[in-house]
Amino acid sequence: MTKTTTRSRKASTAPKAKRETAAAEPAPRQGTGGTNAALLARREAAVARGVASAAPVFAAKAENAELWDVEGNRYIDFAGGIAVLNTGHRHPKVVAAAKAQEDLYTHTSFQVVPYEPYVALSEKLNALAPGDAPKKTLLVTTGAEAVENAVKIARAHTGRPGVIAFSGGYHGRTMLTLGLTGKVSPYKKGFGPFPADIFRAPFPDARAGVTVDDALAALETLFLTDADPTRVAAIILEPVLGEGGYLPVPAEMWQRLRATCDRHGIVLISDEIQAGFGRTGTWFGIEHSGVVPDLITFAKSVAGGYPIAGVVGRADIMDAPAPGGLGGTYGGNPVACAAALAAIEAIETEGLLARSTALGETFRARLAETGARTAPFRMWDIRGIGAMLAIEFVTDFETATPDAAFTKSVIGHALNRGLILLACGMHGNAVRIMVPLTASDAIIEEGLGIFEAALADAVAEAETLAAE
Repeated sequence: MTKTTTRSRKASTAPKAKRETAAAEPAPRQGTGGTNAALLARREAAVARGVASAAPVFAAKAENAELWDVEGNRYIDFAGGIAVLNTGHRHPKVVAAAKAQEDLYTHTSFQVVPYEPYVALSEKLNALAPGDAPKKTLLVTTGAEAVENAVKIARAHTGRPGVIAFSGGYHGRTMLTLGLTGKVSPYKKGFGPFPADIFRAPFPDARAGVTVDDALAALETLFLTDADPTRVAAIILEPVLGEGGYLPVPAEMWQRLRATCDRHGIVLISDEIQAGFGRTGTWFGIEHSGVVPDLITFAKSVAGGYPIAGVVGRADIMDAPAPGGLGGTYGGNPVACAAALAAIEAIETEGLLARSTALGETFRARLAETGARTAPFRMWDIRGIGAMLAIEFVTDFETATPDAAFTKSVIGHALNRGLILLACGMHGNAVRIMVPLTASDAIIEEGLGIFEAALADAVAEAETLAAE
């Protein structure tokens, strides 16, 4: 853990509370809403209450790691559309590829009339996935679809129903994936009962006192008490927990899970929807462990902002379902396939894997300094892999009580100053970093400066509340 303990000092060069658009950027407008307030009122009347938005501002334009709202206010984007924009907003190669495909055809449904972009993307993904065994790919539209189909494929391959997931894991919002997801609020409240034959094991979290030995011992107990391993089709795990707090899976855990799956004939699934495509400094987060999974689910940053997802894995497992057993009307949309091929090319040619690793080192060093200087005994941990990082806040180091209110305050003050951030963690007390890997050094520096100013704001606010 990275704990910060030196004396506090408020930032002396804090940005303006309401940052203005650069002179070269005219205030953008969209539709007839006009202002954020007007659009919020329309949203309230028209959009289902269950669809939450983190920021009360409406996007009008975005470029790389910057975004402008409908009133012309500029923001630095450290959220990346929830880790979707590793190649940034509107990467020129991605936009050009999508436009070129749109000039040819936008949809036929691959199940009706197939097309080359689907095949070409599958070939590319098969080549990128770790391991020497022959591979095949299924393309769908969303991450939850990818997870559901991975489970279907594992069940078809093994002839077994059971699936084991881990506490803190997030795998989607459909009914099956909610059953797999190990976090109640806000995802699972009011939506049960969930599908049967889903079992949960503890995640190895040193902070919570759960070692790899503890987690594996609990898994063996689960085999004895609830989940007969001869009836378990798959074990699914994120290489870095996403919504669960950006906790990396220890390499030893992956290695021992691989041995467990091999011993019992269980399919090992790495859920790379948030950790994949360069976010951790490798194509897939599991590569840091040296373990080769049987199946990988992917989505988010694969297509630079276009909706595409899928499953890639061992050909013999992927071919288990009969023809017609997999698919979806929009799965592998040709425009999204073209965008994905361009996004992958950008990651390759622009050195974004190495950039992710370098950004991670920069953020770790700067955030540790910032915490020590601005919020001593508040910033409990800086963790993650590559540019997939989280900063955890607590009330104090003595009790290390999670402080969701302070975290929310940091995020709110950051937005007011022009920086978009998101929270994560089982207690909602961590800020996660998902900045585009294409962000310039100048933008990174500006964003870190805003973060420190927002942190100082949150500290001052907390001190005022405590004095009242």
